[in-house]
Amino acid sequence: MTTIAIDGPAAAGKGTLSRLIADAYGFHHLDTGLTYRAVAKALLDAGLPLDDEAVAVRSASEIDLSGLDRAVLSAHGIGEAASKIAVMPAVRRALVEAQRSFARKAPGTVLDGRDIGTVVCPDAKVKLYVTASPEVRARRRYDEMAAGGVQAEFATVLADIERRDARDMGRADSPLKPASDAHLIDTSTMGIEAAFQAARAIIDAALK
Repeated sequence: MTTIAIDGPAAAGKGTLSRLIADAYGFHHLDTGLTYRAVAKALLDAGLPLDDEAVAVRSASEIDLSGLDRAVLSAHGIGEAASKIAVMPAVRRALVEAQRSFARKAPGTVLDGRDIGTVVCPDAKVKLYVTASPEVRARRRYDEMAAGGVQAEFATVLADIERRDARDMGRADSPLKPASDAHLIDTSTMGIEAAFQAARAIIDAALK
């Protein structure tokens, strides 16, 4: 059984890359960010506070990882709410256990998130850290929103990206950072196909 851990900041391309890798190798895929979004959505739907850790942990223990709907959970508001509960240590512990259980699925798994190589699966066979400059990531997010008919100012999107980076990298529990043995893939000037080929070369070499 092989686990591939893929980490990186928002809009760096790790989600698309992870899905391509999972398809290429016939592995199960989990976007761990969706697990936090699922908890946030459950709290929002129930009208529950986002700052009550005990309530959030209870919701986290009831999440079904096989029923995560990317289309629904990708909403901007849910993402903002998710980044608030993701700083809660007890919520992270509950979801990390669920993610580790998923990582044991045969024949292999691809997990992407912000602490896979450092916390969730520190013994993963392959670790990738996918990144890009804040400006490039903001442009991608802005174009994505525009394509979906969402009105936004680029400066606002960039500020949001930088705020999320600061929150993810600065939290005391499981901060976003490359694992010491992770392979860096900077997609600032790289299309998804080039990023996929770079990742595949790294993975093939590790699996030999």
